[in-house]
Amino acid sequence: MAERYDCETAAADRREAMTASLVAEGVLDDPGWHDAVATVPRHRFVPGFYLPAEDRDDLGLPVWEPVTAELDQERWLEAAYSDTTLITQFDGDEPDWKDPVERHGGAPTSSSTLPSLVLRMWADADLHEGHSVLEIGTGTGYSTALACERLGSIGLTSIEADSRRLDQAATAIHGCGYSPTLATADGLYGYWPKAPFDRIVAACSFRSVPPALVAQTRPGGKILLPLSGWLYGYARVLLTVSDDGTAEGPLLDGTISFMPARAHAAPAFGNPDHWAAGPPQTPRPARHGPQRINAATDEAFHLRFLAQCAVPDAQMTGVGDVVQLVDVVSGSVATITPRDGDWEVRERGPVKLWERIEAVISAYDVSDDAGPGSFRLHVTPSGQHLRHPQIPELTLPVP
Repeated sequence: MAERYDCETAAADRREAMTASLVAEGVLDDPGWHDAVATVPRHRFVPGFYLPAEDRDDLGLPVWEPVTAELDQERWLEAAYSDTTLITQFDGDEPDWKDPVERHGGAPTSSSTLPSLVLRMWADADLHEGHSVLEIGTGTGYSTALACERLGSIGLTSIEADSRRLDQAATAIHGCGYSPTLATADGLYGYWPKAPFDRIVAACSFRSVPPALVAQTRPGGKILLPLSGWLYGYARVLLTVSDDGTAEGPLLDGTISFMPARAHAAPAFGNPDHWAAGPPQTPRPARHGPQRINAATDEAFHLRFLAQCAVPDAQMTGVGDVVQLVDVVSGSVATITPRDGDWEVRERGPVKLWERIEAVISAYDVSDDAGPGSFRLHVTPSGQHLRHPQIPELTLPVP
C-alpha cells in the first residue's frame, strides 16, 4: 500500500512539473485545459511503452526498450510526464506488458501522443461546452480523458479501430471516473449512431478527407484532420462544413506527424533494384534536388506535403546517395542521382514523377506567400482540391 502511495505521490509531483513546463512553453493559456492537464493522471493510460535505445543493432535497426513500472518505476514516470510521444505498439502486435521484450525495427501503430500536440489539436478544433464531439483514434485514452475533464463526458464519442487498444483505454478512462461513448470502429467511416457532430478531431492521418466525416458534421461544424501520404508529407487542415455538404478550410501552421489510418498506409512496393531495372534512359539535369523536400527544415516539411499532392501514388526510397520514386499505380519511376555537385534525373513511365514535383517547387519559389495558411482545401462530391492563388491546383487522391 505504501509503495502505491509513493508512486501516486511521485506521479502527482511530476504531473505538476509537466503542467508548469507546458505553461512556460505557452501551450496552456486556457484555464480549462490547464486544469485538465493538472488533473488527468497520464501514467494510468500508459502501463507500458517503448523508448529508443542509444544504439542500433548489428543490422542497423533501431532498438526499442520496453518501459514499465515493474522494470523501472523512475524511468516510467519520468517518460510518462514528459512532453513526448510514447510508442505502445508496433506492427499491430499487442505487447504483453507483464513480460515485455525488446523490439528491433518495426512500424509504430499506436502511441500516446505528446501532450502539447494533443492540446494543440483540441484547442485548434475550437471546442466548447455543449458540443457533440467525435474523436477518431482513442489510442491509450489520455487525450479522451483530457477532453472529458475539460468538457464533460456527455457528448464525447471516441472510436478506435483496434479493439485490444480500446479495451485497455476504456479501463483507464472508466477507472478515472469518465464515461464518454467508446466504440470499435474504422475512422474512415466515422460513427453514424452518434452523428451529427459539431466537431470531429482525428488523432491519425488520412490521405484525403473521408466523405463520411463531412456527412456526419453539422452545417457550420468543423473537422480537424491530419493529412499525410506515401511520401510521408504531413499537414493539418481545419474544415468548416457548409449547408450543401461541401467543406472548405485552410492548412494550419506547424509541423506534425501522426500515424496513418491503417487502410491508408503505404503499400509494399518490392525491391528498389527491380524498379530501377529496364532500358537505359538519357538523364537530364534536375531543376531541384531531393534535399528540397528531404531537409530537416520547416520549409522542406511543407514542400514534402505539396510534392506528395502532386504525385499522390509515389513512394520514395534511397540507396546510398541515389533517391528513387516509385509509383505502384502507374508503374512510373524517377531516379535522382548526384552528379558533379548537382543532380540528374531519369524518368520512366506515363507519369513524370520528379518533373511534377519540380513544377510545384518552382511555383512555390516564385510565389509571394506559400506557407501552409495560404492554401485552402476544398472538399466537394466531385473531388478534393488544394488551392493557392499562385500555385497550380493540387488534387488529393480519391478517398
